[in-house]
Formats: sequence, C-alpha cells, structure tokens
Amino acid sequence: MVFDFFQPVSEEVIEFIQRLSPQTLGKKTVFHTETDFPKVESAKIAIIGVLENRGLGLDNNQVDLTAIRKEFYSLFPGNWSAQIVDLGNIVAGNEIEDSYYVLKNAMTYLIKNQIVPIIIGGSQDLTYAMYRAYDQLEQMVNVVSVDSKFDFAKENSLTADSYLTKMIVEEPNNLFNFSNVGFQTYYNSQEEIDLIEKLYFDAYRLGEVCANPAIAEPVFRDADLVSVDLTAVKSSDSGNFSKFVPNGFNGKEVCAFSRYAGISDKVSSFGVFNHENTIAEANLIAQILWYFIEGFHYRSNEYPFGSKEEYIKYIVTLEEELIFYKSNKTERWWIEIPFISNTNNKLKKATLLPCTNEDYLEACAGNVPERWWKAQRKNLI
Repeated sequence: MVFDFFQPVSEEVIEFIQRLSPQTLGKKTVFHTETDFPKVESAKIAIIGVLENRGLGLDNNQVDLTAIRKEFYSLFPGNWSAQIVDLGNIVAGNEIEDSYYVLKNAMTYLIKNQIVPIIIGGSQDLTYAMYRAYDQLEQMVNVVSVDSKFDFAKENSLTADSYLTKMIVEEPNNLFNFSNVGFQTYYNSQEEIDLIEKLYFDAYRLGEVCANPAIAEPVFRDADLVSVDLTAVKSSDSGNFSKFVPNGFNGKEVCAFSRYAGISDKVSSFGVFNHENTIAEANLIAQILWYFIEGFHYRSNEYPFGSKEEYIKYIVTLEEELIFYKSNKTERWWIEIPFISNTNNKLKKATLLPCTNEDYLEACAGNVPERWWKAQRKNLI
C-alpha cells in the first residue's frame, strides 16, 4: 500500500489537539495516529508532511513540522464541509530518490481519487516529485512557483535551486507551462531570464505583482500544481532571520496567492517549502494553508468543468478572431486557444486560457494579449 511508508502524526501534536476548543480545525480533522489510519477515500483534502531536506544540503533532522501543525490546528475553520485528513509524514528514505518515489505515488493515488494533497516540506525540489505524480494521469501540467528565483540548474544535480531544469528536460515531458510569481532580477542571471522568455513561460517580477496582486489570479486559475518557496516572503513578515530576506512578499500577499490557488477549479496539488523551524514562520504557514482551504470551499466549478452556456461570448476580430468568454457567475474571463490541425499540438483540442478583463480591452484596442500569444507558441513547440 502506498501509505505504508507514512509516519503517524506525533503524539505531542495529538495530545495538543485534544486540549483545543471543539470548534478548532484540529477537532474537525482526521489524523493518522499510532493506532488508526484515516479513511482516505472519504476525504477531499489530504495534508502530508515530507521530512526531506537534502535538496537544501541540510540534515533531514532539521525538518520539524510540529510547530506548523500546532499553529494550523489551533485555527478556527470557516463554514467548511470538506473532510480533511492528516496522513502524517513521509520519512526521508536512504536516498533522496526514495522520498520522491513515495511522495509521487501517494500523490498520484490521491489526485486520481479527486483528493487535493497539501504538501509541507522540506526542500522545494520536492516540487519535482509532485510534478512526476501527474505522469500516470495522461495530461499536460501547468506549474506555478511563488519564488524569488527560477531554480534552473547551476550544476548537474537535483536540488532546491535546480529542480525546474529536470522538469523541462526529462522524459516524459508533460510540462505545458511554468509560471513564476515574484522573481527578483538580481537573483537570476540574464541567461535564465532569456531562457524563460525563449520557452514562452510566464514570469512576474516582485514589484509588478506587489503593485497589483490581482494580475496573478489568472496564473493560479490555470495551474495544476502550485509550489510556494517561503524565502519569497521578506523576513520581517516570515520571521526567518537565519537567512535574511530584505525584499519579498508580505504575509497578506502570499496568503492572497494561496487563496487564488485554492479557489481555482483546476489546482489539484499545493506545496509549501524551504522554511525554518521558527514559531513566527509556522504561524504564517498555518495561515497560508488556511487560506488555500478557504479558497477550496469557494470553488465555483467553472471551466474546465462548467458549460459554455453559462458564459457570455465575445469575439474580437484582429488578423484572426479572438474569442473571449465571461462567466455569468463570477465575472471571470477566459480566452480560447484554438486547436490547429496538421501541426504538432501539445493540446489536442481547443481550450480556454484564464485571462483578465484588461486582456479583453487590450484586444479591443487592436493588440493581441501576451497571454494568448505565449500560449499559442507553447502549443506548437
């Protein structure tokens, strides 16, 4: 069984939860304990800790999720109905590939059963194992990373700073799009920035997103997998002063991104990585997880699950027709990426790409939205 390698939630956490108010999140979650394992199939959200830190060159003993769990389960849920289970921890294997293997197979099982896994690392190279979980699902994958760096390889190894290269070059190549939210130019070489552009990936600078966080909403709406690097949050908000981060997102912004990810009908996995064992950071991570689950409960089952009859269709004629759809329910926008026959399309049918009202207005002004242009190019390379 894929969950045989999971370690139960610690007795310290279980005893702590027993002392909490009956209305807290801890009292409404089913836990993997020394004596019981949750009935996974009845859940909608599964929390998994991964005690693997070798991607950062650190000892695995430095990964302790106790404080995060205590802070998270002390919070009060909203009007939530989805069953949450905490499956405990994946203990680091003899080799780092062993940890990847267990995480990948566990996630594949959960996603196939329409259960959203929330992964708490550990180092961010675990995002690679999360991505590989989609291999058996026969779909192209969109990955979004909240990070100050692109994490291309500096050397021939898989680390927290190089996992993206492995995702791009290794077969099977299921990666359709990668989006970075919050990169800081001085942490990335010009060669890396040029490569992102050459691959038609999406990258949003920290200042650009801080000035208007809502521009990131369509990015998360189109994601399958969302990975958050806690070092993208400035130290004054994260409480991580062992590696001082002077510039980055504040707590409110990263929680907004987490809610965007949760509310997306498409996001099927979410992870938080590269954090220190501090109470301040545990508090922030607890709130990031809370906002993701809050967003999950506000999912509207729109595209790709809804009917086009629930949208208003707009056609803008430039050199070719651009077809937009606006939801009657949420007033969110999509633009159609057409299927082009007799070419090597990554997408096997016409699909809808999340966009903004500003993209529609830009098209009305005679300009092709950059979002649409990049998606078309990615479809053909």
